[in-house]
Amino acid sequence: MPAYTAPTKDIQFLLHDVLKVSASEVPGFADLDADTTGAILDEAGRLATEVLAPLNPVGDREGCRLENGVVYTPTGFKAAFEAMKEGGWNGLDLPEEFGGQGLPYLMGTAVGEIFVSANMAFNMYQGLTHGAIGAILAHASDELKATYLPKMVSLDWTGTMNLTEPHCGTDLGLIRTRAEPQGDGSYKITGQKIFISAGDHDLADNIIHLVLAKAPGGGEGTRGISLFIVPKFMVNADGSLGARNGAGPGKIEEKMGIHGNATCVMNFDGATGYLVGELHKGMRNMFTMMNEARLGVGLQGYAVAEAAYQAAVAYARDRLQGRAVTGAENPQGPADPLIVHPDIRRSLMDQKSFVEGARALTYWGAELIDRAHRTGDAKAEGMISLLTPVIKGFQTDRGFDMAVQAQQVFGGHGYIEEQGMSQFARDARIAMIYEGANGVQALDLVGRKLAQDGGKHVMAFFDMVKGFLKDNADHEGLQQGFLDPLKKASKDLQAAAMYFMQNGMKNPNAALAGSTDFLHLFGHTCLGLMWAKMARASFDALAAGSPDEDFHRTKIATGRYYMARQLPATGMHLARIESGAEPVMALDAAAF
Repeated sequence: MPAYTAPTKDIQFLLHDVLKVSASEVPGFADLDADTTGAILDEAGRLATEVLAPLNPVGDREGCRLENGVVYTPTGFKAAFEAMKEGGWNGLDLPEEFGGQGLPYLMGTAVGEIFVSANMAFNMYQGLTHGAIGAILAHASDELKATYLPKMVSLDWTGTMNLTEPHCGTDLGLIRTRAEPQGDGSYKITGQKIFISAGDHDLADNIIHLVLAKAPGGGEGTRGISLFIVPKFMVNADGSLGARNGAGPGKIEEKMGIHGNATCVMNFDGATGYLVGELHKGMRNMFTMMNEARLGVGLQGYAVAEAAYQAAVAYARDRLQGRAVTGAENPQGPADPLIVHPDIRRSLMDQKSFVEGARALTYWGAELIDRAHRTGDAKAEGMISLLTPVIKGFQTDRGFDMAVQAQQVFGGHGYIEEQGMSQFARDARIAMIYEGANGVQALDLVGRKLAQDGGKHVMAFFDMVKGFLKDNADHEGLQQGFLDPLKKASKDLQAAAMYFMQNGMKNPNAALAGSTDFLHLFGHTCLGLMWAKMARASFDALAAGSPDEDFHRTKIATGRYYMARQLPATGMHLARIESGAEPVMALDAAAF
């Protein structure tokens, strides 16, 4: 089965050479010196390699089971969850007042990547809890925070989000779950939710469900939606657990992947719930959780691809097959290893250049979140709002593609379950769907985010790229394969945005038909910018006499590959966008 090693050197490079965290003015970043971050990453890597990764095939093979109203997780998951609790990993970047360690969100992101790569399904129990904590922190009353957050931060209790219903997914205005006010200020929640990740399990003493429901007087559509805390077990005044609430799993979904995570149909039968935030403002409150979740899913896109890539590299070095066309490179053996063949190299370079570029983009996104939350920087808030659908949509689309490419390196063996490559492809597939399917992400980007605040955030992105190009125009190293491709990609992105501005109002289909292409065009441009920045950091390190010369030369060569072989895709996406709606809408519905 595949082995996993945390890419701590690459993570440290991003933190200290690219983002320069310890020199940042963002509160809390000065504490992130290389020794501190290295110790945290090494310990997370040990837990991932020794405990979580070996359980990944176990979870895939066994799945979860529902017996007498209780969900049981796969063998070994409970012990691993206890190790996660004992290490305080969930609270790494959560407030100290509720038992967390108060480190920046960026460090939680870096550690989260390691855990996702090792065992995506397992990490979702913790990940959903972290997202639920974020919504409660932002919107709940002090009383609710005091009741629920300390136990959730410590992972004694876990959390979920409950949005989707059998008849509605994205269109949440159609939900039927009802909330009836009670005399004591609580509500009775009645309805059914589906696709609820970690909806029930045996890992924690209590599960705190965040549930969208309609309370009286809110009107139709999303305006009538409110957000409620609905605990699995009631919580007594002294903090102890009381009676079972009227909330529980009706079934476990049989899924394509992430078998180790219990995806439940949840039934709420007059369950007691407590209002979070203002009445009828549930959509706004839930989206605090959704935005964090979307960034986390974007991370899943490349984190699973990282694990698959590591397995593909190991196999390509080991597997003897054919001879190099330029002459035998393993003359003492019956054949050369796969890695000598150019098409295998192409595939591995596709994977490596995507994963490292996506990691950089995600960490930049996490740094923007810290900057926005810790300093109140409105520009950072606007930029991460713009980039969220790109990070989620582009990285999960391409992450799945890379997992499939890694599987392809194995040939027929990649199709055999015992090799473990099938699981990476199956697990990665869900990330393109949940927390807002990628088509919806593209519509959000084109329909809302581009024009947000008068378009100033996308203009700020263009200015950022222009500024980088201007500042580095005389840089000899970047002139060789970095600056011109980035300039071309940025111009393609600007041309696409201009096309939408000129055509979107008079023919909305012209914009929406090109939305997915725009999302990918934007994603490639972002990774182009990240690779140019990483190359600059590596050139600087080499000029300063870095002892790790091989690492930096490898980084520069990988970046040149992305700029030469991947970034030109922006031209293709622009051509598709400028073809307009006519080719897309030409057929009558009956002709399909």
